[in-house]
Amino acid sequence: MNQLLVYTAQSKQYFYCRDVVCEFVFHRGSIPLNPFRVFDYFLGDRVPRDQVRRGNHRLIAASDEVWVFGDRLADGVLVEIAQAARLNIPVRFFSIGAKLAEIRDIPTNRLEFETEVSDVTGLPTDEMRSRIARGELDTVMMALGRTNELTFS
Repeated sequence: MNQLLVYTAQSKQYFYCRDVVCEFVFHRGSIPLNPFRVFDYFLGDRVPRDQVRRGNHRLIAASDEVWVFGDRLADGVLVEIAQAARLNIPVRFFSIGAKLAEIRDIPTNRLEFETEVSDVTGLPTDEMRSRIARGELDTVMMALGRTNELTFS
């Protein structure tokens, strides 16, 4: 049996759900790569954040799929989705909760964005949802000022 290696993306506001996210992936027959388990939250700022971001990008590149948890996306999660899209890695979306039974598949038309994302990009929610669904996030990354993170090596 060939198990998928799954990068799990979630906002820092759901940090406390990292264990149930990993449990969910294991229950689906896959192996989780959870950045909060690998690097905690930016290693408590013991190393430059860009080093951790490069590490996350490398984990995404090694993954078979990216699973996004939570219907309210942060800018960092959008960067991870954009990186996966650039690498032609499938992205799936799930709700998040403190218990396994609370996590369900969600469609892209249910995605929302953290206030900072909407404020910084100035893009309408429906446009961002549409771009995510099509895997075309370059415009969103430009609006966030984070295009440099799409080509980490």
